[in-house]
Amino acid sequence: MNQEKIRNFCIIAHIDHGKSTLADRLLELTGTVNKRDMKEQLLDKMELEREKGITIKLAPVRMDYKGFQLNLIDTPGHVDFSYEVSRSLQACEGAILVVDASQGVQAQTLANLYLAIEANLKIIPVLNKIDLPAADVEKVSNEIISLTGCSKNDILLVSAKTGEGVEQILEKLIAEIPQPKGKESKPARALIFDSYYDDYRGVILYLRIVDGSIAKNAEIKMLATNARGIALEAGSLSPVMKPSSKLETGEIGYVVTNLKSTKEAKVGDTVTLASENGGIEALPGYKEVLPFVYAGFFTESNEGYQDLKDAIEKLSLSDSALQYELENSPVLGFGVRIGFLGLLHMDIVRERLEREYNLDLIVTNPSTDYHVVLNNGANIDIKSAADLPDPANIREIAEPWIKGEIVVPKDFVGGVIQLISAKRGIHKNVSYVDEQLALISFDAPLANLLTDFYDQLKSLTSGYGSFNYELANYRPEDLVRVDFYVAGEIVAALSVMAHKSEAESLGRMVVEKLKEVIPRQNFQVPLQAAIGGRFIAREDIKAYRKDVTAKLYGGDVSRRKKLLAKQKKGKARAKRFGNVDIPAEAFTVLLKRD
Repeated sequence: MNQEKIRNFCIIAHIDHGKSTLADRLLELTGTVNKRDMKEQLLDKMELEREKGITIKLAPVRMDYKGFQLNLIDTPGHVDFSYEVSRSLQACEGAILVVDASQGVQAQTLANLYLAIEANLKIIPVLNKIDLPAADVEKVSNEIISLTGCSKNDILLVSAKTGEGVEQILEKLIAEIPQPKGKESKPARALIFDSYYDDYRGVILYLRIVDGSIAKNAEIKMLATNARGIALEAGSLSPVMKPSSKLETGEIGYVVTNLKSTKEAKVGDTVTLASENGGIEALPGYKEVLPFVYAGFFTESNEGYQDLKDAIEKLSLSDSALQYELENSPVLGFGVRIGFLGLLHMDIVRERLEREYNLDLIVTNPSTDYHVVLNNGANIDIKSAADLPDPANIREIAEPWIKGEIVVPKDFVGGVIQLISAKRGIHKNVSYVDEQLALISFDAPLANLLTDFYDQLKSLTSGYGSFNYELANYRPEDLVRVDFYVAGEIVAALSVMAHKSEAESLGRMVVEKLKEVIPRQNFQVPLQAAIGGRFIAREDIKAYRKDVTAKLYGGDVSRRKKLLAKQKKGKARAKRFGNVDIPAEAFTVLLKRD
């Protein structure tokens, strides 16, 4: 198709501001989907997406309107998937910035807007949900104006739910978003902005053709991974797959390949034809996406280990950000240590494993990775506190720090700054989007935000605070490993890394939690926290006490003493040889600290 008639754009917004609903209305208005086939969140195909009401995987779709080809990418709004958003933006020339008229500008609105500005996209501001009783069009319009520098007339007022004002968006897209500027005569170059694995067809790539074209049955190669394959089918999505003979310059579509894993075709890679000679320049935008939250996944009984391993292998075929290695715990048996992009990513993978593969899982406390420098100058990375070498051989330990932004109403600024300080964070700057809305910038150690920071922020700000972050760097800190002993035995799966200043309070808090979770035994069970060889906290679970003298009436006192001494001996023997069964909840005590 002539590039003058093509418009490529995406929808960006904070979670729940109406991206998927707006996409539904655009599909309906352009006649891409028949009214009888329409349903809410049409582009969210995963059951979890529909249930949670969030977009997890981006989805491209082609619409035809007044002779123009409109290619839309519906992106996720959550911070854990911002990598997917940034890749989608590389495939577009414009972005619709959706802001909820009742909630106003939020943290992820800002983050996605910065990404769009960085990618030099034409931004069309849209104020959604104007039909809600709580909508404050005037106030939120001023927030958008101060953010984007647009005029009031540039902001489109719509209700994606009722369809009011949505047609203006289509007209504005055609008028203002620039056409693609690729060269049809040049060698083929296409950007992979998503890929997934289909059980029946292999790896399917979502591509934006930048130069040249890719025809059906062409031999293709990836520049970053050097993988080679065949384009078994090419076409567009509307939103079902519509095969065509080839994808041309400027178009967005899909290619079915004979590749066996998405690891061979990673998001952000450049696809070209295998017949092209060297010297083809890769498109900007490919970077290795690295996980920085790690958790151990185990099944409740060891018989399920093989099923867990198979399930994760299948899941990693379509989620190239998922990285895993096998691990073995003396208490939990065989399992898998998985790396994630964030806590929501972890939650979604856990739910998918439980639902789609019927697994009963035990998930250990999430941790982050640490860079360790040994005395001999060697550098090692550890993903679990249990892997830390002997402290005598360690020169320094560096932990990941994040750059964070929190958007809150100004009345909550003091409380939020206190919360940041309590997490060892350093607050950098407070700026104001308008008279009511403050933007707090800060740095903080990622490990301290992993467990309950988001919950605490929400309760502190009555649900109005929103949070966005990105990994900044690794900083050497005074870190120690806190170990936990149950009945004198160390439980490696419970070990955590902590700052020296917080280690004692953390140790006390965890042994108190363990005391609530671990059931009583017939003998006393000591619970201890230790740093190296020094114990810093202790709680005892009292033994069950059976009254062995209950049936004795009168008689010689020595008979009582004899029975009690026998019981005492039995308890001492049980303490030496008895096993303490540690329940699954014990391994997640850190997830909810309060």
